[in-house]
Amino acid sequence: MKIIGYNLIKISIERKEDLQGELKIDQNIDIQDIQKETVPISAESAIKIKFRFTIDYSNDSAKLAFEGFLVVLPDKEELNKFLDAWKNKQLPEDHKIPLFNFIMSKCNVKALALEDDLALPTHIQMPRISPQQETKN
Repeated sequence: MKIIGYNLIKISIERKEDLQGELKIDQNIDIQDIQKETVPISAESAIKIKFRFTIDYSNDSAKLAFEGFLVVLPDKEELNKFLDAWKNKQLPEDHKIPLFNFIMSKCNVKALALEDDLALPTHIQMPRISPQQETKN
């Protein structure tokens, strides 16, 4: 399976004026649709996967939402697995994690910039440098 396309079609962000108390931040990926597609770069059928990625802050204090789609070029066996699994509104288990990781890698970068623009706490912990402790010999 190769991811050959990625597009966002909607980005929304909202923040309330007053952020109070300890905030809990939840992330969610919702696969909204899977369709068989033809693409000009291949004679094989592709799959278009529509998704919604959300970041919700507790107390309805803020919400980010990204809607978009991936275009995946599976082999014939994988194509059937996707289409069969989608009959039950599921993704094939062996493809779920790589697809979700790809969606998160694309959306998290944009989310961090938007959170900075709206002075929101980041939804993922940023790496920090701390002084190195001296070791005694």
